[in-house]
Amino acid sequence: MKVLVDTHIVLWYLNGDEKLSEQAKQIIDDPNNDIFVSSVSIWEIEIKHIIRPNEMMCSGADVASKCKQAEFIELPLRSGHVKLLHTLNRKAEAPVHKDPFDKILISQAKAEGMTFLTHDSLLADYEEPCVLTV
Repeated sequence: MKVLVDTHIVLWYLNGDEKLSEQAKQIIDDPNNDIFVSSVSIWEIEIKHIIRPNEMMCSGADVASKCKQAEFIELPLRSGHVKLLHTLNRKAEAPVHKDPFDKILISQAKAEGMTFLTHDSLLADYEEPCVLTV
């Protein structure tokens, strides 16, 4: 299975954070799965590191290096991913979701035929078969 991991999943996995569910850990550690990290996640981490270095202590470059060591595959942002943004389906009664990083990550997974692994309960309201909330 090709799995694109959400930004917080990447951080939790690399830091051995107890917030990472056992299911997520098993998916990432399964040698039959190809684990991808988006360049968008690296970008998001770097922006947060610049704005709030006391909260986001690692830089995007630090995380990118750790991802490479963990043998995650970097997924660059392509125009085809952006073109799918308008096709994302979300339940009409769902709370508003404004995070542009999440939306592009879901679009990337959708475009590439990947499973998008997240813990964000707001993303479960996307009616996209690629979203797996753990």
